Order: sequence, then C-alpha cells, then structure tokens
Amino acid sequence: MLQLRPNCEWCDRDLAPDSVDAYICSYECTFCRDCVQTVLRNVCPNCGGGFEKRPVRPARAHRPGVSLQDQPASTAVVQSRFNAEQIADFVAGLEAIEPQRR
Repeated sequence: MLQLRPNCEWCDRDLAPDSVDAYICSYECTFCRDCVQTVLRNVCPNCGGGFEKRPVRPARAHRPGVSLQDQPASTAVVQSRFNAEQIADFVAGLEAIEPQRR
C-alpha cells in the first residue's frame, strides 16, 4: 500500500493525501509537480526513474475498511539526501533518456 508521504522531498512543500500536485516514482519517492518539472525534469534523484501522479486514496470507505480514514497517510517527513549540485549532475545524465528506457 502506498505510504502517501506528506511532503515534497526537495522543497518540503506540504502534500496532503488528496493533493493533485504530488508525484511519485516506483519507490514512492515523493515530490511536488513544480520540483518534478523544473528541478528534477522527470528524473528521480534517488533511483533515476520517472514520475507519475500519485493516486488519491478515497477519503471515505466505499467498501468496508478501504479509505484514508481506515488506512491513513504517512506523517513521516522525508528530505532529499542530495544537494542541488548532485541532483543537477544526476538529472543531466538521465533526462534525455525516456523513463521506461533508463
């Protein structure tokens, strides 16, 4: 099950569980739309994969036990362990390659 992390790992912007501006890679690294488009250019700085919009977990249960209320989002804040220069170098080496070919 997705963790639904509460923040952008780069700029620390709050990303509520229902945010349409949250993007994740296949490892659930979480970034906001602005950082994905401008800083990261669709390259996850942790794994090199691409990003997809993070799905929104239903706020109420349409089936018993399956909702944000029953399975809450994570509250653990995650920050990138890389600095701006490291990210820029990493992104530059991968951005020209389509995510599915990296």
